[in-house]
Amino acid sequence: MPPPAMIEAQVRAALEEDVGRGDLTASLLPAERMARVELVTRETATLCGSAWYETVFRLLDPDCSLIWQARDGDPIRPGQCLCAIEGSARALLTGERTAMNYLQTLSGTATIARRYADAVAGLPVQVLDTRKTLPGLRMQQKYAVLCGGCHNHRIGLFDAILIKENHIMAAGSIRAALEAALALGAEVPIEIEVESVAELVEALEAGARMVLLDNFALDDLRRAVALNAGRARLEASGGIDLETIRPIAETGVDRISVGALTKDVRAVDLSMRFR
Repeated sequence: MPPPAMIEAQVRAALEEDVGRGDLTASLLPAERMARVELVTRETATLCGSAWYETVFRLLDPDCSLIWQARDGDPIRPGQCLCAIEGSARALLTGERTAMNYLQTLSGTATIARRYADAVAGLPVQVLDTRKTLPGLRMQQKYAVLCGGCHNHRIGLFDAILIKENHIMAAGSIRAALEAALALGAEVPIEIEVESVAELVEALEAGARMVLLDNFALDDLRRAVALNAGRARLEASGGIDLETIRPIAETGVDRISVGALTKDVRAVDLSMRFR
């Protein structure tokens, strides 16, 4: 969970985007009018984003009351009431879209993550997200991935080194790229991408401790795991979906990164009903 100050800053920016100089339509209602709404799900999903949802309404109406009946990470079912809110009718109407955008998008991310986590249940493998997040929503989606039962890869370019094909070409070789990464002394994880078993051998001989196996066929993944013999942590990546992830996990790799966790997100169908 990002810290509260970060969540508030994110919500303020989202409200500024939507409300701007003021909600003209909500101003048609008397300022003193109060209302009660219930947040209901219309489909099976995994809930995520309650802190952002709640912050929207607390910024617009500090005196509003929210009672949650589900928590982030919980499975939810059609027709289930997730939260009841009482407060200023103007505030509830003004914040509805921003709050729902957060909750529907992050629940969509968590729901996808849960499906991938369930697909490899019982196997000693971690399913990881990537940097293929919606712009401006990285920390939120990374949190949603955790709520869905998967794991975070690096947050950004600052907290790990991932040496990819273009980095290797620019450095001159796998060994040169690894040596340059180690020379930085950055005290962060260092991982290198390889595209063949031969390149894996080269990376292991150069001292790699984390290797990303890019678009390896199943037979090559099995060969890579056997050849590695536990020397480095192996991560499979490239075009992995719900149909292919379990056979890949069964090869014995340590980690599988899936861009679809955060890239191919469909908003969960939720509804705010005024009572």
